[in-house]
Amino acid sequence: MITWIHTGYSTFISPDSGLNWALTVITLTVLMRILIFPLFLKQMRSSKKMQELAPKIQELRKRYKNDKQRMNQEVMRVYQEGGANPLGGCLPILAQFPIFISMFTVLNAMAHGQPKFGMTQELVDNARDAHIFGAPFPATFFTSDLDIAKYGADPVLAKIVLVLFVAISSLTTFLTVRQSVTRSMAQMPDNPMAQQQKILMYISPLFAVFSLNFPLGLILYWVTTNVWTLGQQHWFYSRNPMPQFDAKGNLIPPKPPASLLSRFRKTKETAEEPVAAPPEPKVVRQQPTRQSRSKRTGSKKS
Repeated sequence: MITWIHTGYSTFISPDSGLNWALTVITLTVLMRILIFPLFLKQMRSSKKMQELAPKIQELRKRYKNDKQRMNQEVMRVYQEGGANPLGGCLPILAQFPIFISMFTVLNAMAHGQPKFGMTQELVDNARDAHIFGAPFPATFFTSDLDIAKYGADPVLAKIVLVLFVAISSLTTFLTVRQSVTRSMAQMPDNPMAQQQKILMYISPLFAVFSLNFPLGLILYWVTTNVWTLGQQHWFYSRNPMPQFDAKGNLIPPKPPASLLSRFRKTKETAEEPVAAPPEPKVVRQQPTRQSRSKRTGSKKS
């Protein structure tokens, strides 16, 4: 896949250009995420069903708070009857593991100048000569200054770029987890796992530190997939607001989201609607008071 995509971009971009290799990694990442998009939808729909079952789960936890085994059995029964899968969130992550391992293996072979996995020596040399913002494409943060200099790059600038990419990876990881945890806690404020979710939200960005040992191309893949996940979640959450319940705990059917076309029409109608002129003030005519006969004639009543 890398060879095909790189060859396609090489028709109008230099083969050893950092832009070429950056676009190759980004395009490959987007294609892979499109392929596993059905798994993401399955994950989010399962999560939505779990949110809809939240009142029943809370009731079961209160009823069987002294019997953990019975509570877990009843909770799983409710999930099965409602068609929710608590492990559904693992599907996209499991699907990305082979992609991540493959990318790491291929880029690591490029870093060592090894033409493996169907790559030619020319392609490997192009990757080793490519620089992204001054950092060599196959370099890691722990690559020696001498080896970075062999790539024709400034070691200090290269490591600054690598740290910035790792920082962006850490930030996007935090925002992705925070988006999910915030929605979960808003739906179930008394969730016993809420504290663990908060801890996970603040610990997860630290895992990005381990990517300092990854080649720059792999870090770019990780940043791209994080941004894609963040956008996917925002898109799904905006179209599927949190379920609302009445006083009896029954689900209130959500209103269908307004389409983009209807929003455009509404905006256009509002813009074209003429501004009503202010009403003109009413003219009140005061009628003269009718005088009595004695006043009109000037005579006195005897």
